[in-house]
Amino acid sequence: MLKKNQNDVKTKLQNGKKVLGAWAQAGSNITAEVMADSGMDFIIIDMEHSPIDLPVLVTQFQAMNGYPAVPFVRAPWNDFVQIKRILDAGAFGIIIPNVETVEEAKKAISAVKYPMAGIRGVAGSTRAAHYGNDSLSYFVKANEEVMLILMIESPRGIENLDEILKLEGFDGIMVGPVDLATTMGYLGNPEVPEAKQALESIEKKVIASGKYLMALSSDWEGAKNKFAKGAHLVTCMSDTLSLGVLARKNVDRFSEIYS
Repeated sequence: MLKKNQNDVKTKLQNGKKVLGAWAQAGSNITAEVMADSGMDFIIIDMEHSPIDLPVLVTQFQAMNGYPAVPFVRAPWNDFVQIKRILDAGAFGIIIPNVETVEEAKKAISAVKYPMAGIRGVAGSTRAAHYGNDSLSYFVKANEEVMLILMIESPRGIENLDEILKLEGFDGIMVGPVDLATTMGYLGNPEVPEAKQALESIEKKVIASGKYLMALSSDWEGAKNKFAKGAHLVTCMSDTLSLGVLARKNVDRFSEIYS
């Protein structure tokens, strides 16, 4: 069970451990619960590329109650109002897409932190603050326990990565492989050698900087490869994509025999 006001993923990372996670992109409390019940270290609920809104997000968090998986969210954008509401709903990790400059990184850091470190609004009535039941216990730990991951997804982000990595107040970097390839001129194709080289260059810089590297994979073999290259947090599946892969495999096997 997730300990009150404690981010077990951050604790494991600080102790030198690797952590495994999954994406929840279907907007379903059931699939979020299934993956949390599997023993995943964290679940990323994706609000950027899914139909998930705040009320649905809360039901997914509630479905994860009682399991050790730590709730992460990929925000729709680097917007301090949306970030505030996601954190108030109970996220212990937040991922900000397409950060390209030091100024944008500082904006995200400020949105996640309570004053005086940032501008996050304070309210004891929220789910994160236990609806007024000893809210101060959350307030005093949130700035340290909530993890912030910034996404690099463009050549401009790469250009400014060295300066971004010097900032305090955020925990790690994740690369969006498809967006990175697309902004380099290779629409939807992260397998192009130039795009793969750019991704690997970013990942090496992040590891060398001392920040955590969050990496994406669609299965365990891919995740194992990312861990071997130094990644600290890796996803190994998605409730939508992984179901689609399994469904197509079963249809193909059926067709080989009966079509």
